Amino acid sequence: MALLLDDNRFQTQLYSQKVLFVEFFTPRCGQCMRLVPEFEEAAIRLDGFVALATVDCMIALETCALYQITKYPTIKLFKRGIEAGTYHGSFTAASIVQYIKKQINPNSQEIKSLEQLNTLIRDPEASIVGFFSDRRNPNLFTFLKADNALEIYRFAFTCAPQLLERHVIDKEGIILFRSSHLNNKFEDNAVRFKGTISVSRIKKFIQKNIFGLCPIMTLENSKLLREKDLLMAFYNVDYNKNPRGTSYWRNRIMMVAKKFQDAGEKLSYSIANWQEFSFELPEYGIHNSSGDVPAVAIRTLEGHKYVMREEFTRDGKALERFLQQYFNGKVKRYYRSQPIPEQNLELVKIIVADNFNKIVNNREKDVLIYFYAPWCSLCKSLEPKYKELAKKLRNDPHVVIAKMDAIANDVPPPYDITGFPTIYFVPTESKHAPKLYEGDWRVKDLLSYLERKSTYQLVIENEEMKKKDEL
Repeated sequence: MALLLDDNRFQTQLYSQKVLFVEFFTPRCGQCMRLVPEFEEAAIRLDGFVALATVDCMIALETCALYQITKYPTIKLFKRGIEAGTYHGSFTAASIVQYIKKQINPNSQEIKSLEQLNTLIRDPEASIVGFFSDRRNPNLFTFLKADNALEIYRFAFTCAPQLLERHVIDKEGIILFRSSHLNNKFEDNAVRFKGTISVSRIKKFIQKNIFGLCPIMTLENSKLLREKDLLMAFYNVDYNKNPRGTSYWRNRIMMVAKKFQDAGEKLSYSIANWQEFSFELPEYGIHNSSGDVPAVAIRTLEGHKYVMREEFTRDGKALERFLQQYFNGKVKRYYRSQPIPEQNLELVKIIVADNFNKIVNNREKDVLIYFYAPWCSLCKSLEPKYKELAKKLRNDPHVVIAKMDAIANDVPPPYDITGFPTIYFVPTESKHAPKLYEGDWRVKDLLSYLERKSTYQLVIENEEMKKKDEL
């Protein structure tokens, strides 16, 4: 299990462990809470190998200030008490384990025979292989530096003359070998590096070419793939148990994708196992999928979602129609939403994605809205205070007190929800620029804030009026 460290225990572990991998978090951070099971699984898999620990920045104030932790979660690697790097990979156990193992054993694999090279490039994982005629070549050292800097990719090198000759390389060269089972007629399986060798150029070369036209999206690489606008086709993707079906639908996706790519349209493409991403499919309104036919959605870098409603056809025409409409700007953006309440009579109004614009963006009313997660204990402690605030303002015709489940509903821009609860004030004249509330959660503080910020003078129910009503 991961160690939970306060300021004192952190210092003790920092200097007693050869390697310490630390997550800095806060309980208000929703992403931190989602990381918990993955981080624990990584800790179990690395038990006895590397120590994993967590630091609550609401408690270990000195430690978090020392390392200037301002975003959550932040994950850092320490070696013999010295900070050795910040983790920027995917928040999955597999990615964390892979990163740590490579940090401990950073040396690139040396290939000495054709058999070794063929074994390497037959692996489902892509490989970047450096070919150098002389071990003293300074560019070999540059290549090894790139290996250390780009820990999420798999590197190898060779100085074997027969391998350089086989790949028609004179003194030096770098070849990226994509996954062998993703070979297809639409693109080359091996891509050669061109130009001056440097760490930054190697990085750009890998990022541009490693995934190819239509890679398999997994939990491990999804973060990297989503650094661009991405089409995702979810179905029974499995090259071990369903190789023909996997290739059949992927080829049809690539056939259509190549057409739009050649026309200059900017979009990345991927396939994914629908069961692996079953937790995510409801975000696109995809329910009860059997996986026999691809379910298609697009997610942009900004988080905008577009869903293909027509069933995927074997000739690819349905996908082609969807993409043509998407590139023409005619596909309506999808928002995941709970049903609109039939009667929204509570003092705290229930907001869902489908009534957000009608209530929150109503230009006749100021709105105070708090975004919560059902599992958030801090949200539950805020709830009675928020209801009391709404009761005090129930007679004010110009103010709405509202809340929204930010897990079950998509939150529109420009709201930035990085933890729970998050409270925004949305004045009548600034619906495009909501103001983040950063004060205390006591009723008197919320009320004081509204008195200062509201467009109109507040109508506050006082205790005497309340007693008269009760009589």
